Amino acid sequence: MKLSSSLLLFFAQFCVFLRDACAQEAAEDALRRGLTWQHNGQVFSILSRGSRYRPASRRQTEPPSSDDAVVVVRNNNDTAASRGSPRVPASSSSAQLRVLARQQAPQAAAGGDAPAVNREDMMVGDDPYNPYKQQGYNNPYYNYYDSYYRPRMRSPQRHGYGTRYHQNGLPDLVPDPTYIQIATYIQRAPMYNLRCAAEENCLSSSARYARDYDTRVLLRFPQRVKNQGTADFLPSKPRYAWEWHSCHNHYHSMDEFSLYELLDSRTQQQVAEGHKASFCLEDTSCDPGYYRRFACTSHSQGLSPGCYDTYNSDIDCQWIDITDVAPGRYILKVTVNPRQQVPESNFNNNVAQCDVQYTGTAAHVSGCTMTGY
Repeated sequence: MKLSSSLLLFFAQFCVFLRDACAQEAAEDALRRGLTWQHNGQVFSILSRGSRYRPASRRQTEPPSSDDAVVVVRNNNDTAASRGSPRVPASSSSAQLRVLARQQAPQAAAGGDAPAVNREDMMVGDDPYNPYKQQGYNNPYYNYYDSYYRPRMRSPQRHGYGTRYHQNGLPDLVPDPTYIQIATYIQRAPMYNLRCAAEENCLSSSARYARDYDTRVLLRFPQRVKNQGTADFLPSKPRYAWEWHSCHNHYHSMDEFSLYELLDSRTQQQVAEGHKASFCLEDTSCDPGYYRRFACTSHSQGLSPGCYDTYNSDIDCQWIDITDVAPGRYILKVTVNPRQQVPESNFNNNVAQCDVQYTGTAAHVSGCTMTGY
């Protein structure tokens, strides 16, 4: 009787112990099954019991300890074992070190001590506060410059050329005679293409009675004026007095900026009516070391020191109407600031003259020089 009761008591205790062990294993299996995923034919199961926070300064100096985050990785794919070392996702650097240590444990037992894993071998980007493992990122100036910004070395500002309030002296306009000589030619254009230019008095007086299909003969040439002075050349009119021209879509800030004339080579008499050319003054280009500050599109007109105001030969009014001129030898005279409305340091270099041989169908230009009259 006593033996049977003892066996029953032992069997009951064994059942209770077996039930507790099965319940604990079932709970762990349920947790593992809750953190299981499949990728590329491999089934992964992960279990983490958390990790202890370490400051950034100790993170780089102390090796990972045994009480760090515990991550269990399991691969249920049988073919993964034959591929060598499978890809192991890890949530932290300590987890990756643990997985590597487990994979290298059999090799260490068979062949001796395993090589230590350097901190540089960890996964890049595992530290959210230092994803690229930059040294000294605690420096408050570590992100002073943006990654897309490159600081440039700028040359020091020249005295007297930054703004007109600090300039001394006067402007000095100089035409470019060589620029006129290399690009002068004859063009024949119908009158219906010149109506906008006729509004600015860019044609001779006989064009008033011309019909739309009548042809006008134009002596076209370019012009480039440089300000070699020490101050800005500003328009003679104030801004509120500028005149808007709807055909060319710009303001005329001067009544007479350039004067074009065609003179007889022997008598120096004017044979073609010179017209008043009032353009939009701007810095088309500048010498090295100088910067453009005036542009017609920004509603500011003028010519800065060291800059050029260029007019190509294909724009309106950049010509002399020679429809009524007979073939012969002439002088092309270009004068900038003809009425001297804007003060300059030197007015003896405002005129450019060229010898013109007109054959009735073409014009040959030579001997362009700069004169004072």
